Amino acid sequence: MPLDAICLAAVTDELNHALAGSRVEKVYQPDRDEIVLQTRGQGGARRLLISIAAGAPRVHFIDAARENPAAPPMFCMLLRKHVQGAKIAAVVQPSVERMLTIELDTADEMGVPCQKKLICELMGRHSNVILCSEGGHIIDALRRVDGDLSGKRQVLPGLFYRMPPAQDKHDPFQVSGAGLAAALHTADEAQTLDRFLLSRLLGFSPLLCRELSFRATGDAAMPVGRMTAEQMHRLGQVYDDFRSFVENRKWQPFLLTRNEDGAVFDFSFLPVTQYEGLMTLSQTGSFSELLAVFFEKKGKVERMARRSADLHKTVVNARDRLARKLAVQQKELDATRNREQYKRTGELITANLYQLEKGMNKALVIDYYDDSCPEVEITLDVRLTPQQNAQQYFKRYSKAKTAEEVLTQQLQQGRNDLEYLESVLEAISEAEGERDLAQLREELVQTGVLSDKQKRGSRGRARPAPAKPFHYRTSDGFDVFAGKNNLQNDLLTLKTAFKSDIWFHTQKIHGSHVILVTDGKEPTNTAMTEAAMIAAYHSRARNSSMVPVDYTQVRQVKKPAGAKPGMVIYHVYQTAYVTPDEAVIEKMRVE
Repeated sequence: MPLDAICLAAVTDELNHALAGSRVEKVYQPDRDEIVLQTRGQGGARRLLISIAAGAPRVHFIDAARENPAAPPMFCMLLRKHVQGAKIAAVVQPSVERMLTIELDTADEMGVPCQKKLICELMGRHSNVILCSEGGHIIDALRRVDGDLSGKRQVLPGLFYRMPPAQDKHDPFQVSGAGLAAALHTADEAQTLDRFLLSRLLGFSPLLCRELSFRATGDAAMPVGRMTAEQMHRLGQVYDDFRSFVENRKWQPFLLTRNEDGAVFDFSFLPVTQYEGLMTLSQTGSFSELLAVFFEKKGKVERMARRSADLHKTVVNARDRLARKLAVQQKELDATRNREQYKRTGELITANLYQLEKGMNKALVIDYYDDSCPEVEITLDVRLTPQQNAQQYFKRYSKAKTAEEVLTQQLQQGRNDLEYLESVLEAISEAEGERDLAQLREELVQTGVLSDKQKRGSRGRARPAPAKPFHYRTSDGFDVFAGKNNLQNDLLTLKTAFKSDIWFHTQKIHGSHVILVTDGKEPTNTAMTEAAMIAAYHSRARNSSMVPVDYTQVRQVKKPAGAKPGMVIYHVYQTAYVTPDEAVIEKMRVE
């Protein structure tokens, strides 16, 4: 569900109560489409996220700090100049618009008190964050819009701020239920009621229109032409009840989850009944918590996919190139399987030299290798003598024999490299921030997949601090660590872990090295099971059931000389079969 104007009104009301009187302590821009304001007021310190991502524009509080770039972007620096230290006077919403304004009491360069506005337009791909002066001039915007992008409305520094173009719809709070029911007589009979409401009422989402249709007619997509007079009257009553519900601010944050798999599906500010038994309706503590639950996980995946796109593309190209090379080498190796025929042909020519002459292009000889001694035809090079023809076949035999040895080694090395690249792709999917990606780039430079020139940010930029492995704590108090990439896997297994700690890894499946820290104690069955679940979760089998996980003491794990990062061998081990549960594993997460 998009954050429609009615739901945004509930969010604005909640933010205004929490932020009015607070001060903006710090400003961050962790991503190109996100601003984070750290505020402090009577309720303590809070982080306000403003996101204008096309698929998820929103404003709400967040708990965890975001990872910020080493150098702040220009718009972030401008906000720090104008907004940092300002007092939030109010958070307001223009009537039935998908936008809100944060009114700020601050001072200008001369110390004279003034008011500025941070306008958050949450309109899909047209979303924007605009800082305006007291006089209504645009100081700057997160997304500048010039005449080439829009002929109707420019958003550029120095221009007067203008509201987005008005839609040809009615203000829902100026329309009565009776008037809405009467308007149905002029509607297209083939049009469904929810589409009619969506086309007539400003700020309504498709979910809300379907819900009103369902409450009035029992059908979320009832064609207008099939509605009875009673249903039209019922629509007027339902709409008047809805208006009263909103005007009295009875809204509550509701989350919809699918019954079949428990996945988050939608959210609303009123109880949704149209899905009947297909969805579970649950209420959260606040609208900020609601939006965080719905958007944050999905947004995190999208942000990391965007940040890692160049790295992912490089590794995928290297993997595909290596796969094509292996296919060619395998074809060449298959061709060497009949090399004995070259040797056999050379010996037959040698045995029949007395009847062969230079200039012959073929010869019939007796094949004494066969018990029946049949006559076989041999192809000869007319430019060579019989002895030279025999030597040519012997050379082909020697060449094929050498090729088999070399190609076998190359194929084995290539398969190892292919497995390594697959493990890197898995590590990219596990990355949680720029630190993890920086460490992956460092690893790929060391292994030759990336050149130094391809390593982004290697010069002129501050290097991010080294990434830390995943840290969990089992329900009975044992610490568990899981590597995020191959360098961390090596560090955990070969350097950090004690010999008596327990090492876990999915059997013949790419995944993280997982260490259960025993501290000299005997690990419990619960700790062993939960550590195995963590190993299964941080692998390609995270969505599978009964995943085989090998485990052994760290002293049994060895790294062969010259092996790629993350590659180890072990011979003494046991195997557990577990099904990873994301909810259980997230509860164990420490950092």
